[in-house]
Amino acid sequence: QVQLVESGGGLVQAGGSLRLSCAASGRTFSTYAMAWFRQAPGKEREFVAHINRSGTNTWYEDSMKGRFTISRDNAKNTVYLQMNSLKFEDTAVYYCAAKYFSDNYYSPSGYSYWGQGTQVTVSS
Repeated sequence: QVQLVESGGGLVQAGGSLRLSCAASGRTFSTYAMAWFRQAPGKEREFVAHINRSGTNTWYEDSMKGRFTISRDNAKNTVYLQMNSLKFEDTAVYYCAAKYFSDNYYSPSGYSYWGQGTQVTVSS
């Protein structure tokens, strides 16, 4: 089992940047593929990015390619989401999630563990 704690959210102006972190408990972090999802008020949870166990492969939702970068440091049990050129529509609660394999990485239903979320607000 793994516990996930996100941090780094906040208020930023459009065009600005934020880096989210997700710290995982336990010694088995490297056995989990990790992802970021987000959920805006009144909307369904949306896939943002996914990274495999070793960090060698990443996947992104199309609208975030080139602006967002997911990375991980297995020695620190942490996954990151660097967000650049933020837009008003990026405003949401951002969640990190963990699963064993990278199949169906875009679907939230396959993830076994979730953090509590961190709020990102982009002012226009």
